Amino acid sequence: MNVYTRIAILTCLLPAISWAQDAEQQAPAAPVMVEQAQRDTFSATLWVSGTVISQNDARIAAETDGRITWVADVGSRIEKGQAIARIDANDLRLELADSEARLDSLKSQLKYRDSSLQRFKKLAASNNAAATQLDEAQSQLDMTRQDIKRAEVSIAQIKRRINQTEVLAPFPGVVAERLVQMGEFVNRGAQVARLVDTEHREIRAQAPLSVAGWISEGMQVSVEHKQLESLSPVSYVIPVGDERSRMFEIRIAANNPAWIIGSPVRVALPNSEPRELVAIPRDGLVLRGSNIFVMRVNQDNTVEKVMVETGIGLGGFVEVIGNVDQGDRIVTRGGERLQPGQAVTIAES
Repeated sequence: MNVYTRIAILTCLLPAISWAQDAEQQAPAAPVMVEQAQRDTFSATLWVSGTVISQNDARIAAETDGRITWVADVGSRIEKGQAIARIDANDLRLELADSEARLDSLKSQLKYRDSSLQRFKKLAASNNAAATQLDEAQSQLDMTRQDIKRAEVSIAQIKRRINQTEVLAPFPGVVAERLVQMGEFVNRGAQVARLVDTEHREIRAQAPLSVAGWISEGMQVSVEHKQLESLSPVSYVIPVGDERSRMFEIRIAANNPAWIIGSPVRVALPNSEPRELVAIPRDGLVLRGSNIFVMRVNQDNTVEKVMVETGIGLGGFVEVIGNVDQGDRIVTRGGERLQPGQAVTIAES
């Protein structure tokens, strides 16, 4: 092929090459999502398992003997002071009627013996009655008064037992389990139903003793439930460790109504002394073999590649060591195929 032929071919190809370059330059900017790097005082975190529990969860027991006549259905919402179960009180009412009749009889005896004592006092004044008769009448009167007091105490006890035939809720809640059925005979102290307070909840978590020095009551910790994170304060730290597991217990407020009793959660606990560092979302890291880098968006909305090293984990964030500072816009979505210098548009989250 001679020189003139080559020149003719190149002359034909030049418009196509120019069109391809123009098309590449006019290609639309890639849409990405970004988040800003944060510089703050952070601590390393340790994720531990926890469970949402009720602050009031009790197996309510009967306070008197008898046959069960009614038990609340499972799922029933019971207010404080309402009945959870009822016990047959007919025998107690009969016993009450008998004690009240006996009390009336004793009161009649009291009147008779008081009159007898007054007569003996008049006779003794005129030397017509022996001193022993007067003492005996006084003794019988005193004994009758004591019998009346015992009868009144007995009546009060029977009335109290009648009141106890209604097993009352000590706190508001939901009946989670029936432990007896209608018609069963129960003794005093027998459990009749499980009552759970679903309004007042908390998270119970077990933490290793190694993090005890970094946890205090009132501090905010991250709680993860179904891949959603939120902050909750530590309510109580129980400073007693188990000698076998080397764990201790903490309680965390559970204010989210979506966390039902028994829900599993994860809790992020501080695991080091707080220090100042730069952190970015984990989604901003790009891994290529042994290299770790981020794509940073510049002022002209072009991206540049910044090599970094990672430090401590901070829940959904991670410490980065490199040429990244607070406020830098780091690509977290859409950066998989970006090239340094490529233009991007910032999409809303």
